[in-house]
Amino acid sequence: MRPIGDVSAKLVGTTKSPKTKAPAIEYAVGESDLGHVLVAQTADGACAILMGSNAGQLRYDLASRFPRSELTLNEPKLRGQLAKIVQFIKSPRRDLDLKLDMRGTPFQRRVWAELCKIPLGTTVTYSDLARRIGQPNGARAVAGACASNPIALGVPCHRVVRNDGSLSGYRWGIERKQTLIEREARA
Repeated sequence: MRPIGDVSAKLVGTTKSPKTKAPAIEYAVGESDLGHVLVAQTADGACAILMGSNAGQLRYDLASRFPRSELTLNEPKLRGQLAKIVQFIKSPRRDLDLKLDMRGTPFQRRVWAELCKIPLGTTVTYSDLARRIGQPNGARAVAGACASNPIALGVPCHRVVRNDGSLSGYRWGIERKQTLIEREARA
């Protein structure tokens, strides 16, 4: 298990130019007590963990995020990763230990790397996160990077709250965000 702060060992991938060959992606879909979960990976690591109420919508979301990639259903190969994610949702004990293939802008990757440093069971505000990355007036931009995070749970954007401590938008639903925060606080 890597230390929580050892983000450099977890994150691979870079900003991709339009001429870069799209990665082959394998994926699997399963169910958790918070709904369906999709995990997808390239040869470099997990590139997406998506949550929702409809497996078909999750596959559509994956295809939209990676429009030039060949997507292949491979449940046998990803069964272990999917089980790890479902168990984390049910009973988080420590952060997911997955190799991540983060594909985004340099700014998004800075935000996502900082998100990976937030300890299990704690939350930070968008403003705090902006200050941590050296952008003290960048709370809105940080919120945008959180919203575009394709790796739910692996990059824990659910741990970010408003300045008053209330919950704001979460791509996979406020109810899921609330449940995840509560479960992690009890861990």
